[in-house]
Amino acid sequence: MKFFKQTWPRIQARYVDTGKVRFIYRDFPRGDQGSGVDAAMAARCAGAQGQYWSMHDRLFAEGGQLGKQVYLRHAVALSLDQPAFERCVNEGRYTKAIFEDRQEANQWGFHGTPGFVLVRTASEPTDKEPAVAIPGAFPFEMFAEEIDRLLAGEKK
Repeated sequence: MKFFKQTWPRIQARYVDTGKVRFIYRDFPRGDQGSGVDAAMAARCAGAQGQYWSMHDRLFAEGGQLGKQVYLRHAVALSLDQPAFERCVNEGRYTKAIFEDRQEANQWGFHGTPGFVLVRTASEPTDKEPAVAIPGAFPFEMFAEEIDRLLAGEKK
């Protein structure tokens, strides 16, 4: 929560909104079922209607209070097509993709949330252009230091 409310807005303003870095989000539910999977599904189903980030942000703003009624309330507030949203959630349409995201995170060495991988905007991780893995929510200054180093092409 602290990352979402305090650190992320500063990273977004300084690096993402200025086009210096891209932010790519992956789901990482801790369990194989439960509120983490359900919340990821709700966000993805909202995303099918162009409202992924709106749903994501609303879910984080709930402060951990998640459940079907919460997702439905947000879907109404976002003016989503309710039958399509509910069908998507109930069918578990994005279950495979959600667990593929978690598997990718495990390959980076992450075993909890949040975890971050920093890569220069126009590149993929290689021996010449390595990625920086940050396993946790650290203060903005730590992210800024790592991002600035990455943008300068410095190796750690």
